[in-house]
Amino acid sequence: MLDRCLGTRRLRQIQRACQRGSLTFLCLFLTVVVLRGTIGAGKFGTPEQDLNEIRLHLYSRGGRRVEPHRVLEEVKHETTTEPNNYATFDISKILVDEGGEDEFKRDPNTPYTLGPKISDWDPQRTRWLRNNLDYPNFVGPTKPRVLLVTGSSPKPCENPVGDHYLLKSIKNKIDYCRLHGIEIFYNMALLDAEMAGFWAKLPLIRKLLLSHPEVEFLWWMDSDAMFTDMAFEVPWERYKDHNFVMHGWNEMVYDEKNWIGLNTGSFLLRNCQWSLDLLDAWAPMGPKGKIRDEAGKILTRELKNRPVFEADDQSAMVYLLATAKEQWGKKVYLENHYYLHGYWGILVDKYEEFIENYHPGLGDHRWPLVTHFVGCKPCGKFGDYPVERCLKQMDRAYNFGDNQILQMYGFTHKSLASRRVKRVRNESSNPLEVKDELGLLHPAFKAIKLPTSS
Repeated sequence: MLDRCLGTRRLRQIQRACQRGSLTFLCLFLTVVVLRGTIGAGKFGTPEQDLNEIRLHLYSRGGRRVEPHRVLEEVKHETTTEPNNYATFDISKILVDEGGEDEFKRDPNTPYTLGPKISDWDPQRTRWLRNNLDYPNFVGPTKPRVLLVTGSSPKPCENPVGDHYLLKSIKNKIDYCRLHGIEIFYNMALLDAEMAGFWAKLPLIRKLLLSHPEVEFLWWMDSDAMFTDMAFEVPWERYKDHNFVMHGWNEMVYDEKNWIGLNTGSFLLRNCQWSLDLLDAWAPMGPKGKIRDEAGKILTRELKNRPVFEADDQSAMVYLLATAKEQWGKKVYLENHYYLHGYWGILVDKYEEFIENYHPGLGDHRWPLVTHFVGCKPCGKFGDYPVERCLKQMDRAYNFGDNQILQMYGFTHKSLASRRVKRVRNESSNPLEVKDELGLLHPAFKAIKLPTSS
């Protein structure tokens, strides 16, 4: 019929045109399939969006048609030029510090200060508290509002595992603070370039005291210190007449002037005018360079057994208290009844003994509140002790503290050296009737009743 209507020649032309069209359609279909396979199906959203994106590739460059194989090469180039392997990526490419002068550059001829002199902080703070009753500085009859402050460098650690141990350390602190109703602030910013290193905490502490008048005590804790007694509550009532609490010994500081007579890796500082004055007196030895170097020489000469190195905040505090006891000593409490700071070297090998003979909540030599890894420097390239010993013992300290958290939920680490956990309590169909052994799920010190505003 078609042959008679159109003619043999015309029919053959139509057939050839249909064959070419089918072939063209097949090629286009295969191109789309290849593109979607290379780019990723659904990369741009819906299939319609995929098609629109491919169409833009094919008909870009000012309306000039681009060959499909060129599109494929471009897509392949775009997806392979940047490495996707974190292990081989050079992190220095994105960790570039901005250049230029410090906009707050200090006049070298003027004495260093942490900020403008404040002389009326107590009345300022009292007025603020009176006008902001929803933010009381005491959250219980004798329990102050506490802010725990810690931090680390804004850059990644200088060794591959350092950041992992910083993560463990902050997780440990969060656990303790959550149990004891303590707020926490983690800092990664160097607020004053002159006070880098040992001294970086001072500008931060002053700024937080002034910014948070509702906080009664600020608790500084180094990043290499961990809580190892989750049940111990600080005896706040003991410090009602004191403004500064550090682990230390009066005779070592005031009589011997021993540079390790106290430790500034973990301390409590009250938010008051006295503390601002103390920070102002403490800071002048801190600016890096000539001031810190010369101050280091004075500290080495005046303090017992101190090695020769630049001024550090701990030695400076010993010197300040020993030489001005009448001015500062009455408000300083050197605590040694429990381990506000506990030197790891004398504690970590006794953990199994503690577990066997004692229980959490003691905080002292029988079950230390804090284990401080002084000298291990887990975030640096080099430490003062063998790396293997430091890292193994930091793992043990973390697990020692973490077991007290896990037990609330019926688990514990298989050993102090193991990351894996095991079940120590069967599940119950009456979970609210299960009592955790240490009483940490809802401890009395966590029950905080805030007064209502009038």
